[in-house]
Amino acid sequence: MITIGIIGSIAFNNLGELNKVILSETSSGIDFAISLAGIMALWMGIMNIAKESGLIEKIGEKLSGIMKLLFPTVPKGHKAMSYIVMNIALNMLGAGNGATAFGLKAMDELQTLNSKKDTATNDMIMFLVINISSVQIVPFTIIKLRMDMGSRNPSEIIITTLFATLISTIVAILSCRFFQKRRREKI
Repeated sequence: MITIGIIGSIAFNNLGELNKVILSETSSGIDFAISLAGIMALWMGIMNIAKESGLIEKIGEKLSGIMKLLFPTVPKGHKAMSYIVMNIALNMLGAGNGATAFGLKAMDELQTLNSKKDTATNDMIMFLVINISSVQIVPFTIIKLRMDMGSRNPSEIIITTLFATLISTIVAILSCRFFQKRRREKI
């Protein structure tokens, strides 16, 4: 897209305008990245404190029934489960960028349980599907974007987000289970 923009600017003799936009918008991009880094640092710090204090394990214990249904082959007390809980918790708080590190660690830990290292397990696929379904309760990043753009009520999207995330997550989980069952039946 950048190449097309440069070629278009040259073709339509608008290179001066392109330079002006590049110079003005780069500072906006940096401001936005720094403000998002602040949100991400806050939630990563909170989640690390929660992990070190044992809160994540306690949350994991409370959610153990649901987590065992979603990830049946992960042994009780395995590191993968705490990373999965942290990832999902951060995603639910709308800090998806902060959740990425925990998601990668969760996948690494799930890989230690994998007997076929070149093939994803059902638990790995379910974890990925849940992440893709966009589990969010409070979409802080979108609220921040709406604030930056001058929205009168940037948090008005919370109810809509809750509805959308509930539907997308339920459909994602049911679809994943359906295809996992079909795959088992074919084998």
